[in-house]
Amino acid sequence: MLYKNNLRRCLLATFVLASVALAQQPVAVKHAVEVARLRAHVTHLASDKLEGRKTGTPGAEQAADYIAAEFKRLRLAPGGNTGTGPRNEVVTSEYLQQFPYIAGVELGKGNAITLTMRAANAAPQTPPATLDLRAGEDWMPLGFSSNGKIERAPVVFVGYGITAAEQNYDDYKGAAAKDKVAVALAGTPDGDNPHGKFTRSGEVRFKAAAARAAGARALVLIAGENNFKDDKLSRLAYDNAGGDAGIPVVVISRQVAARASGASVPQLAEFEKKFREWKSSTQAMSATSAHDATLNLKVPEGVTLNLSTDIVRKNAPAANVVGMLEGSDPRLKNEVIVVGAHYDHLGRGGRSSLAGREGDVHHGADDNASGTAALMELARVLSAERAKLRRSVVFIAFGGEEEGLLGSSHYVNHSARPLEQTVAMINMDMVGRLREGALMVGGVGTAAEWRALLVTANTEHSNMADAHGASQPEAGGSSSQASNYQIQMPVETGDEKKGVTGDEKKNLAGKERKMNVETAGPAVRFNLRLNEDGFGPSDHSSFYAKRVPVLFFFTGSHEDYHKPSDTADRINYDGLASIAEFVRLILSDLQTSDKRPTFAVAKVEQTARSTGFRVYLGTVPSYGESTDGMNLDAVREGSPAEKAGLKAGDRIVKMAGRDVRNVYDYTQALSEMKAGEEYEVEVVREGQRLMLKVTPAARK
Repeated sequence: MLYKNNLRRCLLATFVLASVALAQQPVAVKHAVEVARLRAHVTHLASDKLEGRKTGTPGAEQAADYIAAEFKRLRLAPGGNTGTGPRNEVVTSEYLQQFPYIAGVELGKGNAITLTMRAANAAPQTPPATLDLRAGEDWMPLGFSSNGKIERAPVVFVGYGITAAEQNYDDYKGAAAKDKVAVALAGTPDGDNPHGKFTRSGEVRFKAAAARAAGARALVLIAGENNFKDDKLSRLAYDNAGGDAGIPVVVISRQVAARASGASVPQLAEFEKKFREWKSSTQAMSATSAHDATLNLKVPEGVTLNLSTDIVRKNAPAANVVGMLEGSDPRLKNEVIVVGAHYDHLGRGGRSSLAGREGDVHHGADDNASGTAALMELARVLSAERAKLRRSVVFIAFGGEEEGLLGSSHYVNHSARPLEQTVAMINMDMVGRLREGALMVGGVGTAAEWRALLVTANTEHSNMADAHGASQPEAGGSSSQASNYQIQMPVETGDEKKGVTGDEKKNLAGKERKMNVETAGPAVRFNLRLNEDGFGPSDHSSFYAKRVPVLFFFTGSHEDYHKPSDTADRINYDGLASIAEFVRLILSDLQTSDKRPTFAVAKVEQTARSTGFRVYLGTVPSYGESTDGMNLDAVREGSPAEKAGLKAGDRIVKMAGRDVRNVYDYTQALSEMKAGEEYEVEVVREGQRLMLKVTPAARK
């Protein structure tokens, strides 16, 4: 018996010592978020089969069905709408929240141009010559052209058709374009320089706005390519930003332009060369005086134009994918946390592509199959813990983000639960390229609790990451609880609609905002780069405009952004898993607290830009199509716009003496305004027209 007791004591002591030793070792805990699942989701969404997931295409529909099927498998409650009836052979349609979308345009039957010309030395009784142009071969209406009919309109040459007040440049000065058809060269005086002075004002949309502001009845652009079908403008395309131009806008071949001006194609090329050189050196003078004084390309007297444009817009299916987990707390389950990521991308390129050529599949693995994969994994993990959820969680894969936040803009006006019950929105966009632990988080200033919550979660997540065997960020940061230093991060400001200025959403020189880097001692998982603003170039902006606290997670831009090379094999899947786990911790903290995050108006840091505006109003345009004014999603608090009495929901129809039909007209007017001067703004509010006065502030 004594032997057995001694043996028992020895075994017990050995067990205790072993237990202590084991307790001192790091425990290998498996990620709740699984790397293999993330990889599978990204690989499928970014595959050639889905052809870049452009909104309105079969690839985007397949992506939506894939996400909806996963939500259904996880037994999430559907949050879509079926008012239009179930889609063909799709059993998950109840998860799809459809929204209006124009996928493209096609030629109608009523497109025609006839040029009437009289030779300079022709006898008075000689009938004028007519030239009937063939749509698709000699000319083409642009996709955003208005439909209309113009008869016997005189024609005037207006150089490049650019108005750029910030450059003291106006091609319409002295051109007398009112009630005439304006004819302009393609391009800008900067040539093909992507960082030139006329990057924004030289865009075709802004040329149309300038022509309309000058009173022109239509704008005719001369193609830049000798072979008309090689010219980008000859390809009938449409973007959902801003609606139609308000006037007919067409492009004609160089052969037609040469014939109409009485020159040859080589002579036209020589004229363009001299004209560009002249404009580059004497920008303040008008285009009219330019060719009168030194150049010989004049529109012959007596040339008139008959023009008829007929564009047919094609609607296509577009949808958000919405799934919900009901909270368990009798009171808090009525409050909602939204977790979002957009699943659409660029398809085979188009206006926002940064590729050298068109037609290749833009895979969009990081932008934003990465965020969508994290969204689905979080839905899987939380669905297994649904009994622990006190507040309800709504998971949304947004469509139409690349087209101008169309899906999220629709959702906040048609939410699955009343929007006032939404306590927070967390957005993941481009979270697949984690490098050196650098994680950017926007919207930190939209709730009083965000900063402390992020720092705490970053420390907790570090300990969890150590147990998982994840590596720590490189040493060199401060060991203080919250030491700060400055870096630069491109973001979008509230006065500018995404895509309108030609600037890309996350990768542009000149659109930078200072961000703080927060550390919490040496044992942190991420080097957090924190940005205050709730507005920005992704879907969280739509929620912040409705006064919902937001957080925006982003790992930074890279050389594959908006190119076909953004492929699944370039994703940092371990980093993506760690970010998803970090977001999971944030969600857990939101579930634990009895108090909802306290909404705050985020700090706005204005920055100067070489291609930006000289003034600041503080308006946030709506991203949906508009043809009868520019709708406001929000007005920044304390801004000149708010002081003038502008409100969210207003529709601006006139500003600074210019009619405003869409966001391009608005931007054109904004570019001509001066700080400190008072301007009239006419808005429509609840069916009533109001005249307000606004004084822009200087952009700092």
